Amino acid sequence: MPRFACNISMMFEEVEFLDRFARAATAGFRAVEFHEPYAYPKHRLAGLVAEHRLDVALFNLPMGNGGQGEAGIACLPDRKSEFRDGVARGIDYAQALGCCQINCLAGIAPTAAARAVLMDVLVENLAYAAGELDRAGMRLMVEPLNARDVPGFLLTRSNEVIAAIETTGSPNVFLQYDFYHAQVMGEDLAPTLERLLPRIGHVQFSDNPGRHEPGTGEINFSFLFDRLDRLGYCGWVGAEYRPSAGTEASLGWYRPYRGA
Repeated sequence: MPRFACNISMMFEEVEFLDRFARAATAGFRAVEFHEPYAYPKHRLAGLVAEHRLDVALFNLPMGNGGQGEAGIACLPDRKSEFRDGVARGIDYAQALGCCQINCLAGIAPTAAARAVLMDVLVENLAYAAGELDRAGMRLMVEPLNARDVPGFLLTRSNEVIAAIETTGSPNVFLQYDFYHAQVMGEDLAPTLERLLPRIGHVQFSDNPGRHEPGTGEINFSFLFDRLDRLGYCGWVGAEYRPSAGTEASLGWYRPYRGA
C-alpha cells in the first residue's frame, strides 16, 4: 500500500505553517513535504518534526524570488553562484530535518536566451548539486512543471527531464513524477510510470482539472495507486493538492490508506 506524505505548503492552509505539522500528524500522515523551509529556523522545524513523529519526505532547493514570478534558478546563466549557495543551504536544512532527498526546479526560460545555452547551464548545475548531495548521503530530484500553470518553464515533460539527467552523467539525479503535471501535458500516466519507474525518485499527485484532491477530476487514482504497489514503488507519494473545500473535508480519498 502506498506511503502518503502530506504537502503542507498547499494543505492545511487553514492554519499557520508551523501549526500544519500537528494537523498532518493528527490526520494520520507519517510524513510531510513542503516547497521551501528557509523562512523558518531549521531547529524550530526539526523540533516540530520530532514532536509529531514525522518524516520529511522532500522539499525544494531555494527557488528564487517567488514574488517576482520565479520558479527555480537552475537554468539561469547569471545565477550560478546563487544556485551553488542554495545547494549548500538545502543540504544544511535537510541534515537538520533528516530529509534524504531535495527537489530542483529548473526555472522559467528568459525569452531572449537560447534553449541550448539554458540546458547547458542546467546540466552543469544539476551535476554539481547531485555530487554535493551524494556526498551528504542525499538524492537530487528534478521535476517538470506543466506549461499551462507555469508558462515558459524550461522542463515541461518527463522525457525532457530524463534527457537532462542522462546528460549529467550522474547516477544521483532522479525524476520527480507528478501525476497532475504529467496529465496536463498529455502524458499517458500508467505507461509512463511503468517505463520510467527505475528513474523515478519521488511521486506526487493532484487531480485534473483544478489541482484538487482525488475524486474531483478525471484521474483514476485508485488504479494508479494500485499500479504503484504492483510495480514495487516504495517511496513516499506526496499529496500536493489544493483542497476544494477545506483540507479535512478533502481527505475522503485517504481513509482506506490511513494507518496502513
